[in-house]
This record gives sequence, structure tokens and C-alpha cells, in this order.
Amino acid sequence: MGRTSLATIITAAATLALATGCSRTDNEPGPGGVTVSEAKALDDAAEMLESRDPAPAADAEATRDAGAAADE
Repeated sequence: MGRTSLATIITAAATLALATGCSRTDNEPGPGGVTVSEAKALDDAAEMLESRDPAPAADAEATRDAGAAADE
């Protein structure tokens, strides 16, 4: 193994070690006073709720209320 490849391997290992040290752990404080893992869970839950179709009962109630208001 030549000096150049050994230097390349050492440089790559040092870069990887430094980059790993910069990552945040799941229990560190995140935005809004919650941990990083809690913030991710809240984001996932919000995305799931936004992707759902609106409830049919709410649509029927809104239509009924609009019809009652038009009759007045």
C-alpha cells in the first residue's frame, strides 16, 4: 500500500469521524422545547393528518348548515 492511499484512507476516516460527531441525538432539545425525536414524530403525525380525506360527516353537516342559512 502506497503512502498516497494510506493518506487517503486516514483523511477519509478522520472526515467520517468528524461528521459523525456533528449529528444530533434523538434526546437533544429541538424546536419548540421538544426533543428531536418528538419533533420528528409530531411532523410525521401532522403529515399523516394532512394526507387524510376530510370526514364525510363534517361535509354533510357543513352542507346542511349552508342550506339552513340559505332558507333564512
